[in-house]
Amino acid sequence: MTLLQAFVLGLVQGLTEFIPVSSSGHLVLVPHLLGWHFPKEQAFVFDVLVQMGTLVAVLVYYRQDLTAITTAFLRGLARRQPFAEADARMGWWLILATLPAVVIGLLCKDLVEQAFASPKMTGVFLLCTAGLLLIAELTGRRSRTLKEIGWKDSLWIGFSQALALLPGVSRSGATLAGGMTRHLDRPSAARFSFLMSVPVMIGAGVLAVKDLLGLHNVSEFLPPLLVGFLTAMISGYIAIRWLISYLSRHSLHVFAGYCAVLGLAILFLL
Repeated sequence: MTLLQAFVLGLVQGLTEFIPVSSSGHLVLVPHLLGWHFPKEQAFVFDVLVQMGTLVAVLVYYRQDLTAITTAFLRGLARRQPFAEADARMGWWLILATLPAVVIGLLCKDLVEQAFASPKMTGVFLLCTAGLLLIAELTGRRSRTLKEIGWKDSLWIGFSQALALLPGVSRSGATLAGGMTRHLDRPSAARFSFLMSVPVMIGAGVLAVKDLLGLHNVSEFLPPLLVGFLTAMISGYIAIRWLISYLSRHSLHVFAGYCAVLGLAILFLL
C-alpha cells in the first residue's frame, strides 16, 4: 500500500464513518473501482485501525460530554448509587448499547472478514442501509430527546449497530435509524450514535492491533497506516460537525437515495 492510497482511503473513512453512507462499504468499493489489490489480512487490519483516527475525532468533538459521563459514572459506583445522575445513567446505556455488536462481532469475525471481500454483497447491504434510513424517517415521530432515553432504547440501538458489522450497512445509519424508530429526534439520535461508537471502535482497534502484530512486514505497513490514521482523524472531525448541523434542519432522504443508487449501480455493474 502506497502513501497516496493510504491518504485516499483515510479520507474516505473519515468522511463516510459518520455520514450514513457506510464507510466499510466505501473502503471495499474504492480499491475495487481503482484496481487496487491488497492482501486480505492487511486490508482488514488497515480498515479497522484507520477507524481509530475517526475515534480520536469523536473523543475531541465530544470531550466535554465524555468527561461528564465518565466522571458521573465513576462517582456513582463509588457512592453505590450507579443510576442517581443522568450522566451516570448515560454511561450505563452506552455500555449496554455496545454489547450486541461486541458479542456478535466476536462470534462472527471470520464471516465478517469474508463479507468484506465481496463488492457485490456490499451493493446488497447498501440497499439495506437505504431501507433502514427510509423506515426511520417514515416511522419515527422525533418527539424525544436524549434525556429521555432508557435501557430498552439503548439495547434496541445496540442491535441496530450490530447490523453494521456487514460491509455496506452504515454504522451511523443503522444506529440513527435505531434511535429514530424509538422516536428520538435526529440530532439526539446522532449524538447517541457517535458517543456509542467509542467503545466499539476501541474494541475493534484492540483486536486489529493483535492482527497487525501478526503480519510479516509490519514495519513497512506502519507509514501508510499513520497517513491513513491522520487523514481519517481530520476528515472525521469535519464530518461530525457538518452532519450535526445538517440533521438539525434536514431529513435522511438524501443519504437513503445515495445508498440506493450506489447499491443498484454496483449490482448492475458487477
